Amino acid sequence: MADPYYITTAIHYPNGRPHIGHAYEMIAADAIARFHRQTGRPVRFQTGTDEHGLKMVKTARDRGIAVRALADEMSSYFNEMADVLNISYDRFIRTVEPDHYRASQAIWAAMAEAGDLYLDRYEGWYSVRDEAFYEEKELVAGPDGTRLSPQGTPVEWTAEETWFFRLSRHQQPLLDFYAANPDFIRPESRRNEILRFVEGGLADLSVSRTSFDWGVPVEGSPGHVMYVWVDALTNYLTGAGYPDDPAAIERWWPADLHLIGKDIVRFHAVYWPAFLMSAALPLPKQVFGHGFLLNRGEKMSKSVGNVVDPMELARLYGVDALRYFLLRDVSFGQDGTFSDEAIVTRANADLANSFGNLAQRTLAFIAKNLDGRLDDLGRADPADAALLGEVKSAADDFAAAFTDLALSQGIEAWMRGVFACNAYIDTQAPWTLRKTDPERMRAVLATLVRAIRDLAIVILPVVPDAAGRILDQLGVETRDHAALRDAWNATAIALDPPSPVFPRLELAAA
Repeated sequence: MADPYYITTAIHYPNGRPHIGHAYEMIAADAIARFHRQTGRPVRFQTGTDEHGLKMVKTARDRGIAVRALADEMSSYFNEMADVLNISYDRFIRTVEPDHYRASQAIWAAMAEAGDLYLDRYEGWYSVRDEAFYEEKELVAGPDGTRLSPQGTPVEWTAEETWFFRLSRHQQPLLDFYAANPDFIRPESRRNEILRFVEGGLADLSVSRTSFDWGVPVEGSPGHVMYVWVDALTNYLTGAGYPDDPAAIERWWPADLHLIGKDIVRFHAVYWPAFLMSAALPLPKQVFGHGFLLNRGEKMSKSVGNVVDPMELARLYGVDALRYFLLRDVSFGQDGTFSDEAIVTRANADLANSFGNLAQRTLAFIAKNLDGRLDDLGRADPADAALLGEVKSAADDFAAAFTDLALSQGIEAWMRGVFACNAYIDTQAPWTLRKTDPERMRAVLATLVRAIRDLAIVILPVVPDAAGRILDQLGVETRDHAALRDAWNATAIALDPPSPVFPRLELAAA
């Protein structure tokens, strides 16, 4: 049996409604998860919401509602977005759930047993927005001379009794681990940032708070709740069955991929592996910090008024068109920009005009001229094998790129196969062969049907609904990639009348 594959997104902080950046991360993780399922691997895919911390307390206070009520409401918006965007998660985790409390308290107990927790008093700079502590040397000056975090968020001086984690003890073990596992942090630019940070020295980390009670309680330490990042990061273990289900942990842990935004790489590539080392648990295989999405090249901000609702984009242009654009046009790992015009242009060029038109005119031709049937596969020609070879090469390159998380390059490879099919149909001209050589026409059409089927299978992880509907029109009942690939033994093809799958999009009115 193929090795299991466990992939996670960051769990999203629900003190506000989801934005396009949350959608991008979910869509990318979903495409990767679907790709690995197609290769026959058992996959566990987890996303969810991170609901504790001071930001939630302040937001609930500002709205005049209970913090749990805020958490329930806002988490539901993220869950709804995941469902609308066709995200094939196996678990949508919430950090308020009882099994997550048990997991957080279990890893805390393991770190305590290792001698890595001690009680002291914390005085230092804290960013409520980042839920992060910063040293003086990390702060930057704001335009009005105020201190800001490296992320440009306000910080405030905090003083309280707190539990500390001996992060300093793990500096050299972390550096040794990075050296032994060069692909642990990707892309390379993120790895270099983390190396410089850890080589600069690690201070012990405050890991509990007493100024509020919205969090996982520290057992045996009344008044203390866990620092939100201890609790949040542990969700990955909770989803794998820790500590209640040793068989599940054996199957799913360590995680194969934590897919996160580049602004939280430090938490996942420094704090998280240090916590796991302390608890004597295996470390995840890879942390990938993707870039930000920019609205027409500008960072999104509520004050600027350019924050985009992904649900509205999906409503205007369709879920699959949005998914395709984000994975095709953004080089994975780098910042990317988007606009309504760019989404419409890309979807029309690749999906409607190229692949959609290829499928529609091929299947419509068979329906009109052959009553939807190819009772024999006609007379073969070397051009047929050449086309199928090009499609296979495109599929292989897509698989290699997706395995390496080069998502946009994978889709570019797929488009190479689409272009090859369009060149083939134009050269072979079945509409001419219908009158001059019907037997050859049947071979051309059978070759195109097979190529379209193979291309639809390849792109299923990216546009699952639309590619699935093309396969439905081809009479393909299963979505299992291996079964589909091995099942092409047809001596006759029977097709239902097709309907267009990729309509041309129009720019939404301003």
